[in-house]
Amino acid sequence: MDRELVRTVKLATKNHAGVLCRRVVRHLPHIVAVTALVVAAPRLSMLTAPGASWVRVLWVELAGEVSAPTLAVACWLAALAAYTYAASRPRPVYLVDLAGYKAPVEHEASRAKTIAHFSRCGRFSGESMAFQKRMLERSGLGEATHFPTSLLSLPVDMCLGTAREESHAVIFGVVDEVLRKAAVAASDVGVLIFNSSLLSPTPSFTSLIVNRYKMRPDVVSHNLSGMGCSAGIIAIDLAKRLLQVHENTYALVVSTENITLNAYMGNNRSMLVTNTLFRVGGAAILLSNRRADRRRAKYQLIHTVRTHRGAHDQSFGCVTQEEDDAGQVGVSLSKELMVVAGEALKTNITTLGPLVLPMSEQLRFLATVVLKKVFRADVKAYLPDFKLALDHFCIHAGGRGVLDELEKSLKLSPWDMEPSRMTLYRFGNTSSSSLWYELAYCEAKGRIRKGDRVWQIAFGSGFKCNSAVWKALRPIDAAAIAAADNPWMKDVDVLPVDVPKVVPIDESSYQLPN
Repeated sequence: MDRELVRTVKLATKNHAGVLCRRVVRHLPHIVAVTALVVAAPRLSMLTAPGASWVRVLWVELAGEVSAPTLAVACWLAALAAYTYAASRPRPVYLVDLAGYKAPVEHEASRAKTIAHFSRCGRFSGESMAFQKRMLERSGLGEATHFPTSLLSLPVDMCLGTAREESHAVIFGVVDEVLRKAAVAASDVGVLIFNSSLLSPTPSFTSLIVNRYKMRPDVVSHNLSGMGCSAGIIAIDLAKRLLQVHENTYALVVSTENITLNAYMGNNRSMLVTNTLFRVGGAAILLSNRRADRRRAKYQLIHTVRTHRGAHDQSFGCVTQEEDDAGQVGVSLSKELMVVAGEALKTNITTLGPLVLPMSEQLRFLATVVLKKVFRADVKAYLPDFKLALDHFCIHAGGRGVLDELEKSLKLSPWDMEPSRMTLYRFGNTSSSSLWYELAYCEAKGRIRKGDRVWQIAFGSGFKCNSAVWKALRPIDAAAIAAADNPWMKDVDVLPVDVPKVVPIDESSYQLPN
């Protein structure tokens, strides 16, 4: 293990040095020009500045102590060091704008309508229907989440064609919106990243977007699949890394999940839970590394932290797509999911904490670790107060149980949890895009102020926990947001609402058409 670590460090150092050398060689003319200017500046001042006698005196004093060639070399080395330092710093990544998909009214499905349609499918036993009803009553979902046409039709139409129709509506809807809001042409996008965990057809969705918007032939595209609900942050992290390499360009990130082919029509209880949580949704995010975009961008990406616990068997197997005994495909959730999520979160915040927390919180955390590990003291591990460093929390709306557990673990208030709970209530679990509905909620409520820091936390199969921290570059004026520019604007005045632990479903409130 030690040899492998040493080998890895050496390789990373070699790669970093190579990148620096290439940058220095590429910009050598600029370095020489700056050096010449530094060396010549005093002499030019003596010749052109009538009242600058002190400059001449200073230059003469320097020349008396140090030879001109030595001074030139020193200036050259100083300029080289300054440039190398500047070139090694990461480029800033700005979030120019974002868009969240809101399906048409005809796609809204109350809980009674959901139960009625599932019952009409004829594939569920009475016990399975009763279980799904109980789960819906405790899910935290409201009466206006969205299903695709394929699952609202009678009979259900689960095929590749209808799955494509669902994805196309979401993808084109959010991409059209974000490009319009940002006033950016598709041909200006240099990096394209798409993520959909459970549906990955060929040609890929990135090819679909390139073809639809006639993007340029050198666009760098990546199509992520199988990465679970945390793939949205993985896509952001990948975009950040690519924007360090590709200069002066935009990165378009599209996050969604397909419901049509992933509704479960069997009777395995561990697979039925997803039917009560997952709904249609998607988001598009436009990033930029162009310094000119800072003035109009909403946020700057400060940190991304990715945690992958796939090496642990329990973590690897807690969320799996598989067939049941009858051959029906579904996503199985194990009973250990909450324990696994907690361990992944602990690892993630252990890495993130030193990057964002004030020194006082870090010292308190370190003190408890020393007491426990070194002095074997019987003390509780100290959980830092992240509210001292972060202003808004966007926690993946995976389910009510996950949100309850994180609220307690991170010592968050109902106000902190409101964006996540209202996203679950209004849109359901939209997988990797849920974080962007939550951020859009904060904007619609007028919560974002200049300098605020937003923490996005996502969990996904594998098992993964990923974080992103953003800094607001300007206040978001909720009153200036048009209804078509934010999926919350028609509902924001009546939210938040109280969502009891159990909300009974009145099945008589909806009758299926004959």
